[in-house]
Amino acid sequence: MAFTGCAHLLLTMSILLLLCHRRTRAFPLPSPSASSSAASPSPPPVPALPRGLPRLIPVWTSLPVNPFTAKAAFIRYWNRKVSSNRPHPAFLFAKLSPLSAPDAATFSNLASAGKLASRIHDFCDAASLLCPSTPAASWSASSTSMDGAAGVASSGGGSGAASAAPFKDYENGNFSSYGNSGGGGSDQFAIYSSGKSGPVDSFKRYGKGSLGRNDSFANYEEGANVGTSTFNSYTTGATGGAGEFAGYAGQTNTVAVAFATYDSVGNGRTHEFTAYSQDANSGVQSFTGYGKTANGAGESFETYGNNSNTVASGFINYGEKSNGFNDTFTSYGLVGNAPENTFRSYASGSNAGVDQFKAYRDEANVGDDSFMSYANNANGAAADFDSYGKSTNPGSVAFKGYGQGSNPNHRIGFKHYAGENTTFKAYSNEGVEFKEYQNMSKMEVSKAAAAAPGRRLPAWSPEPGKFFRERDLMMGNRMPMPDIADKMPRRAFLPRDIATKIPFEENAVSALFGAPPGTAMRQVVASTVAECARPPSPGETKRCTTSAEDMLDFAVEMLGSNIAVRSTESTAGSGRDVRLGKITGIAGGSVTRSVSCHQSLFPYLVYYCHSVPRVRLYEADILDVDSNRKINHGVAICHLETSDWSPNHGAFVALGGKPGQIEVCHWIFEGDMAWTLVD
Repeated sequence: MAFTGCAHLLLTMSILLLLCHRRTRAFPLPSPSASSSAASPSPPPVPALPRGLPRLIPVWTSLPVNPFTAKAAFIRYWNRKVSSNRPHPAFLFAKLSPLSAPDAATFSNLASAGKLASRIHDFCDAASLLCPSTPAASWSASSTSMDGAAGVASSGGGSGAASAAPFKDYENGNFSSYGNSGGGGSDQFAIYSSGKSGPVDSFKRYGKGSLGRNDSFANYEEGANVGTSTFNSYTTGATGGAGEFAGYAGQTNTVAVAFATYDSVGNGRTHEFTAYSQDANSGVQSFTGYGKTANGAGESFETYGNNSNTVASGFINYGEKSNGFNDTFTSYGLVGNAPENTFRSYASGSNAGVDQFKAYRDEANVGDDSFMSYANNANGAAADFDSYGKSTNPGSVAFKGYGQGSNPNHRIGFKHYAGENTTFKAYSNEGVEFKEYQNMSKMEVSKAAAAAPGRRLPAWSPEPGKFFRERDLMMGNRMPMPDIADKMPRRAFLPRDIATKIPFEENAVSALFGAPPGTAMRQVVASTVAECARPPSPGETKRCTTSAEDMLDFAVEMLGSNIAVRSTESTAGSGRDVRLGKITGIAGGSVTRSVSCHQSLFPYLVYYCHSVPRVRLYEADILDVDSNRKINHGVAICHLETSDWSPNHGAFVALGGKPGQIEVCHWIFEGDMAWTLVD
């Protein structure tokens, strides 16, 4: 009986293994670092059995994926849906959910019951997701001595928090009631939350009522991913002192910064924003009630948001009811891409405020500005717009209710002002002077200026080699390779069983993952959901896939079951010149169909997939320029139909031509992929 029981157990395990691995190629998956084109390792040969007997696979011949995990479930799904007998694509399978069988069952049950939020942090860790961070410590220090503050700091959870000044290599801090009252003191925040994914930093009731306290933020949240900073009631009622934001949120990917009642009710305190959000990629910054009822405050915004991509700033009730509030916007939004700035009730009810806009949004690419009820009910306000709005490609500016109120004793001057679709509506009839006002349609702004010798291209400009022509795909050709590295934080797919139980809606996803309004994560979620809801372009079929199964279904629906998926093998050669080796046309180089899938920023992996009807695809060996040694294997796609593309598309900026006139080729970047029929 014991022998029979063992045989039965062995037979049961063998059947489970056969269900998981219909074909022998489905044995252990390669590591994530494996080549995208590498085949899965083959299992040891299993001796043939006489016909009619069950084929038992001994458990010691291989240790495949646990058949009850989400990863194993997708392997079985792939084997059923895909008829082409090709190796499993390692780069795709590396993105599958790492959830263990017990965790997958537990979190699926919680999702079904609507209770997944109760264990969201455990879920994020186990499923390899991007979830908002929680500040590591809450610091309260009313003592003005740095020794006292250091004692509190030592209890914090941030790295490098041994002393209060300076704060270096520190991350995820929550400063509550810190440095309040008394006189003196100086804090320096250097290399704060640098290069982190999802940093959350909060400064609340910081320096309240302090005297002559100085603070400096240098390299703050630099190179971060989805960073959120909140400055609430910062230095309220402070007298004297100075603050500096230098190198703040530079080269970040989606940042949300909120300054609320910052420097309010203060006296003679100055702040300087230098190199703020430089080279940043998307984000929202808000200044609400900043400097409210302050006296003699001075703010300087210099090189703010320059070379940034789609960064929006909102100044609402900024300097409200303040006295002698001086602001200077110098080199603001220079060479930015689609900046959006909203000034609403800015300096309203203020007295003797002075604002200067100099070199504002110059050489930017489109963008939108709105000045509503700016300096309304102010007394003795002065504003100078000097060299404002000289965008390379015109955007829009709206002035409504500008300078209106019961105290018309103001002076507003527009000098060298240029703008397209600009509206001046219901502004004050007194004290507003237009001098050398120019409409963009009547002036020339050189697009070549950005590429002048000795001047770097803006960060949003097409990188050399990002787009090229089909004729460039020639063996032996030397060409620049753009930076194709995946800049997004590492995440995994959710199992379909869990993904389908999370409504793909901004409010539902934000509530689950703890992304309240005003945070970078909320902005990320809203942006991706909105893009997925956008109607397809003419001739396009699109779908946002929230699981690997969804992506596979869409590819099969568009192309059939005899398919393959490809991506460029690695990032080798990125950012430098390379030479092309052997080039092979997929489908024999004929015009074919493809499904392209692009990674979206979201708490879990979401791909924007769309059908591309008329393309040619190529595989190319990428060689080192000097040694001619193969360093990479690239996949390039050439779009033959560009008639519906925007005339402002980066491809036409880089290559010239107009929509429908030329084909446009580009490499498949790391993290993205192209599905095609098998040759």
